[in-house]
Amino acid sequence: MQSFKFGVTTQNLPILGYQFGPISEKKVLILGGVHGDETEGVVGTHGLLEKFITNYTLNFSTTIIPTFNLDGVLKNQRKNARNIDLNRNLPTNDWTNNVPEEKYYPGPQANSEPENQALVHFIDTNKVNFIISLHSWKPVLNTNGDCAPISNIISKETGYEIVESIGYPTPGCLGTYSGLERNIPTLTYEIERGLDPQKILNIHVPAIIKALKAYE
Repeated sequence: MQSFKFGVTTQNLPILGYQFGPISEKKVLILGGVHGDETEGVVGTHGLLEKFITNYTLNFSTTIIPTFNLDGVLKNQRKNARNIDLNRNLPTNDWTNNVPEEKYYPGPQANSEPENQALVHFIDTNKVNFIISLHSWKPVLNTNGDCAPISNIISKETGYEIVESIGYPTPGCLGTYSGLERNIPTLTYEIERGLDPQKILNIHVPAIIKALKAYE
């Protein structure tokens, strides 16, 4: 394992990353805590981190950013410290500051936030092949791009439905930026909101690991 500073938050706190596996053409990125009040995803990424530290056997590179929106997680709020929704701030072709609710506020311009600037830089410079972003809402696997067999295996293990649309517009989101506009399959993994942390560790962490093994 190699730990590194992925980037910084708007409050200049370090965003930590953890890289596992050999240098290879196949590279997976796993994010948690994009929305700071969706702690289920943070539990999931830290669960994966613990498992990989103990035993990482995959023959490709996996990078985990367990607490992407660190400022938001510390405040238990969806948005970052500047009250910007990081999953509406990415520089997509459909980015707009015309949003239906304040909780989706995308910032003064696309990619204005240092968290997303670090993410865009990492995706572009490391030639990432697959992205899993752990959120929480109703149980669903939102796929952008060809996410099989990973999404199929996770669905089989968890019973979660696979959908290509979350059901409402999400301009400036990661799924559009990477999955649709850059042809990097992106799975937005919506863990059931309020799910007991132990169930996340017992069900969802093993499901992701099993799917990654199939991705080999």
